[in-house]
Amino acid sequence: MKYEELIEKHAKKVIEQIVTGLFNQDVIDVRFDYEDPEQWSVVTLHLYDEDKELSIRLHTGERYELYFGYYDDEDEFHDLSKDLDEEEVKEIPKGLRKALAKVLEDEQGIRLPGNFLSK
Repeated sequence: MKYEELIEKHAKKVIEQIVTGLFNQDVIDVRFDYEDPEQWSVVTLHLYDEDKELSIRLHTGERYELYFGYYDDEDEFHDLSKDLDEEEVKEIPKGLRKALAKVLEDEQGIRLPGNFLSK
């Protein structure tokens, strides 16, 4: 399966992979980022052994985005993104959605224990 198809047609599986990966970490960093005029909060799962980066972003206006970055065989970085629909957003645990909203509102990152997602 190509990465484009994975992001477009199987976003729920990618979200599940991100949440599972974050749950297994000791600490989750929810960061604030911006690129004028856009602002967003983001949580990222790095898969170093596969040279991949998976993120969930919350933009202003309650727009959630799934982000996927990877290196190809020639060591070039590619990124894909997809705006999440309402059903896909429901796959993100409520606690994580609240944390993303708080970071976006405060414009300041937070650090949470990995088991935060189990509550």
